[in-house]
Amino acid sequence: MLVLLAAFAVVPLTLPWLTGRIGPRAFFVAALVPLAGFVHAGLLTPLVLAGETVTESYSWIPQLGLSLSMRMDALSWAMTLIVTGVGALVMIYCRWYFDGKTSGVGMFAASLLAFAGAMYGLVLTDDLIVLVMFWEITSILSYLLIGFYHARGASRRAALQALLVTTLGGLAMFVGAVILVVQAGTTSLSEILAAYTAAGSALAGSALINTAIVLLLVGALSKSAIFPFHFWLPGAMAAPTPVSAYLHAAAMVKAGIYLIARLAPAFAHSEPWRPIVIGLGLFTMLLGGLQALRESDLKRILAFGTVSQLGMLTVVLGYGERNSALAGLALLVGHALFKSALFLVVGVIDRQLSTRDIGELSGVGRQAPTLAIASMVAVGSMVGLAPTVGFVAKEAVLASLIEGGSRPDAVIPLIGIVLGSVLTTAYGLRFIWGAFWTKRDASGEKMPQTPWPDPPMGFIASPVMLSALTLIAGFAAPLLDVAFSGYADTLPSAGDEGHPYHLALWHGWEPALFLSLASIALGAGLFWFAQRTRSIPRRILPFTAADVYNACLRGIARVAVWTTTLTQRGSLPVYVGTIFVVFVAAEGTALLASPEWRLSFDAWQTPMQLVVAPIMIIAGIVAVRAQKRYTGVVLVSATGLGMVALFATSGAPDLALTQILVETVTLVTFALVLRRTPARMGEHNASVWPVARTVLAVAVGATMSMIALVATGARVAEPISTAFADLAYDLGHGKNVVNVALVDLRGWDTMGELSVLILAATGVASLVFVTHRSDLISSAISALPTGTTRARRPLIETSEGLRTRTSTSSNSRQAWLVGGQRMRPENRSIMLEVIVRVLFHTIIVVSIYLLFAGHNLPGGGFAGGLVAGMALVMRYIAGGRYELGAAAPTDAGRLLGAGMTLAIACAIVPLLFGAAPLTSYFWEADIPVIGHVEFVTSTLFDIGVYLVVIGLVLDVLRSLGGEVDRQAQALREAPGGGQAHGMPGVSAS
Repeated sequence: MLVLLAAFAVVPLTLPWLTGRIGPRAFFVAALVPLAGFVHAGLLTPLVLAGETVTESYSWIPQLGLSLSMRMDALSWAMTLIVTGVGALVMIYCRWYFDGKTSGVGMFAASLLAFAGAMYGLVLTDDLIVLVMFWEITSILSYLLIGFYHARGASRRAALQALLVTTLGGLAMFVGAVILVVQAGTTSLSEILAAYTAAGSALAGSALINTAIVLLLVGALSKSAIFPFHFWLPGAMAAPTPVSAYLHAAAMVKAGIYLIARLAPAFAHSEPWRPIVIGLGLFTMLLGGLQALRESDLKRILAFGTVSQLGMLTVVLGYGERNSALAGLALLVGHALFKSALFLVVGVIDRQLSTRDIGELSGVGRQAPTLAIASMVAVGSMVGLAPTVGFVAKEAVLASLIEGGSRPDAVIPLIGIVLGSVLTTAYGLRFIWGAFWTKRDASGEKMPQTPWPDPPMGFIASPVMLSALTLIAGFAAPLLDVAFSGYADTLPSAGDEGHPYHLALWHGWEPALFLSLASIALGAGLFWFAQRTRSIPRRILPFTAADVYNACLRGIARVAVWTTTLTQRGSLPVYVGTIFVVFVAAEGTALLASPEWRLSFDAWQTPMQLVVAPIMIIAGIVAVRAQKRYTGVVLVSATGLGMVALFATSGAPDLALTQILVETVTLVTFALVLRRTPARMGEHNASVWPVARTVLAVAVGATMSMIALVATGARVAEPISTAFADLAYDLGHGKNVVNVALVDLRGWDTMGELSVLILAATGVASLVFVTHRSDLISSAISALPTGTTRARRPLIETSEGLRTRTSTSSNSRQAWLVGGQRMRPENRSIMLEVIVRVLFHTIIVVSIYLLFAGHNLPGGGFAGGLVAGMALVMRYIAGGRYELGAAAPTDAGRLLGAGMTLAIACAIVPLLFGAAPLTSYFWEADIPVIGHVEFVTSTLFDIGVYLVVIGLVLDVLRSLGGEVDRQAQALREAPGGGQAHGMPGVSAS
């Protein structure tokens, strides 16, 4: 089971590539994995039928007590067969459904197979926390599958709606799971249920346990589209039909039903269980059935029918008694077979005719008899006609409820299910009539037949096979009885007079049979009446659950707008002033409330401080008085460079190196921004409230000074940093304490800082770019005179400009700074171009050296990335935005994503081997000629940091540099020029 779970995780990674090579035939390969799971579960059938439980376990995170424990009993065996069997048939069906399509098919195949793997793990795992994890994975993957047609607004909205509803329920379920785990002292689901089953009525008054039960039910009901969460399922019909057939008939919506069935033996007789499960289940069943009669889209008829029958499954499997549980499992299997078959039939009709509207279909049944017969068999199983498995399950459901006698908790469900069965028959007949019947127009004349192009046999094989299985399962009722009794026997019988019920195709002339026949007759009458009168009520309630959902979203949006309007005033001084006021108030209160201050400080530690500190103070004072923006920026940088001197003379060369690189990049960034702002401060917006700003500045400075003084004397214990030198060498196998701390000892902090850098880069790009940041890479390169830097033949310099090298010009000098040809003459510097020609490659080599030497010497990924970024800055300054496009012909977002992915992988991969996140491994070996080689896996984390920093610098240059240049050029070329647009002094390449 664990090997199959690993296959479900690995094979989807290959499907996008495979689909690009062989097209939709890749679905055959994808189908092999669930098919292997189906065969494996089939081979374990004798053990399951014998009452044995097959288990496998792998200790995953022992520190948290989490393990990948798989447990197959009768219930999980049945769910496994559904998930893998239907999944394999749906993937085979996809081969023809996506025939001729290429866009996004590979990702769809990968997502669908990964979803099947998540469901496989969900129904087999015995760890409650891991179950919640699989639960959320299914929500994420269903979002991707429902939103497959992402260019359509309806698909995007439906996917988001399904994600929000099921994720909200999943969060509530997670809280309930945590409560149960804490109370039981274990994450094993089987042990938790066994403990609470043994406790029995002792738990009846436990408010905490009842709360956990309600939260778990919220998750189950939201996943299975039970009222008030039912509205997301019909909306999800915007997905491709294979998604509807698998997720919304056989797999995802069954996850909530499975959880109810799994919890029922322990919690069915608790106080909140039956009112919630039976009440909401019955209401959902009736609401969905009535709504199905209103629809004219075949897929939506099935969608609301699915909602109705999910309500029935919730009632039957949540009823909490032996016979109803047996009937519920039969109904569960039957529903998966006939409803997935019907969805696939709709997919065939939609693919062949490009419509699902019953008003546009007429006479299809005569032209597609195989499809029509398969649909009739499936609908017959849905309404409960012999000899299908639906008939067996429906009779068992009614018999189990009749056995409850006159008890209200049996009579009410019995009446509700009979009414629901009437509606099921009505909308089942409406489906058959709408899809295959020859219809008449308003005058009573027969409508012309809809032309039907015959589909490939392989396309209809899956729905025909699923429909046939409903017949086979009906005749195999005694075998199903043996298989499902293992689960049903874990629940109590209905009272003292109760007797074990057995699944069979014929029980004789009993009350359940007559009720079933009566519901079918009444359903047929309701369908006839509805067709004759066309008087189905348009709305049952004055509002719908979807209306409530949309109202909630609008309310959240309005609150967000109100909050933003209140707090985001568009004034940077207000934002900074607010931060400073809160800082002074909070820290000043903490200082004043302290019972004692232990002040301990020296006048100076090194003579360099006496030299540097006055310079920094003077630069700060002069910066405040500066009238020009660039002057103020340079003076502020002087304080940063002073810190470089202090770090360098205080035994912190790493900090000094990083500080000087950061100051340089920051100065360049400010210079890029200042091109679009007035040269003198206060030219457009004069400074206001100078006295208040002075007071606040003094208060901030005084507060920070007092914090520094008090903090230096407040330490009473030995700092942990004294052990960092030994820890860096013993754990991180490095001599550079700073770098080892960043990538190993304090790796989580670095992970958070990388996230902040990526957010900052994304924020800068989103504020500057009109569309997306990869646009200008291609446009800048394509603007070069004779092709792109990606061309196989290099560019050469000629008297006519840049040209592609040919056989006749093989001796000509190769061009390197190709962007310089595109710069305005007054902005070019030959000396600068020569310097960049000489130094660029050397700087890149130095950056790589700093990256790999940083574990034992000053450097590391951050410093190396900044040095590489400075090389890109040089290329940009020397050749402009075109040169930047030639130097880095890739999307900055890809570098940011690759770096973060690499860092996250370094955190996740150790978990797979039972180690803590970010655990590093050390290898050393003696290699001939090269000598002794050492490697620490934390170096990979450092490479991720390196890529993120380069991506950040590249993003800043592309947005604040290249994009600003492009906008300035566009303004210059526009009527009136840049001066007319308030852009004096713009110097753009």
